[in-house]
Amino acid sequence: MKELWDLFFTFAKIGTFTFGGGLAMLSLLQREIVENKKWATDEELLDYYAIGQCTPGIIAVNTATFVGVKRRGALGGIVATLGMITPSIIIITAIAAFLNMFLEYEIVGHILSGIRAAVAVLIINAVITLSKKAFVDKITVGIAIVTFILSCIFTSLSPILVVICASILGIAIKGRGKAE
Repeated sequence: MKELWDLFFTFAKIGTFTFGGGLAMLSLLQREIVENKKWATDEELLDYYAIGQCTPGIIAVNTATFVGVKRRGALGGIVATLGMITPSIIIITAIAAFLNMFLEYEIVGHILSGIRAAVAVLIINAVITLSKKAFVDKITVGIAIVTFILSCIFTSLSPILVVICASILGIAIKGRGKAE
């Protein structure tokens, strides 16, 4: 029972103190789940991110579910997920109730501008952290470069399609190398 509460409160803390959505949470997830709690390795967390990106829902919520299931089975997954979403539900409900009253104030616009800038930095930080573990050889660097270029050229490409194509490319290239 103690570990279930720990799962809930750890993910509730992440959900409470991270703004900007799933991608902005990645660095905090890494610090809490890998470094502090040691519930997963960097490689496992990267796998959770990858699978979470390919499945419906928010990547941070999906990651919480995966970690919870790893720790305590289906009940752990449910508890970790509830921990992750509970703060958002409370905060969003409160903001939605009062937002229209405050949008007309200039200072609210300044606050939101500052939050957007901070979120962009958090996402860049997560990308840098993830890239250290994701680019393990020339092939993965090549796949990343091709993916980046194609997603810049074809901005309407679905992220799901991009991930599936990168997966197929990884199988084709790396699988061919093992067959030889």
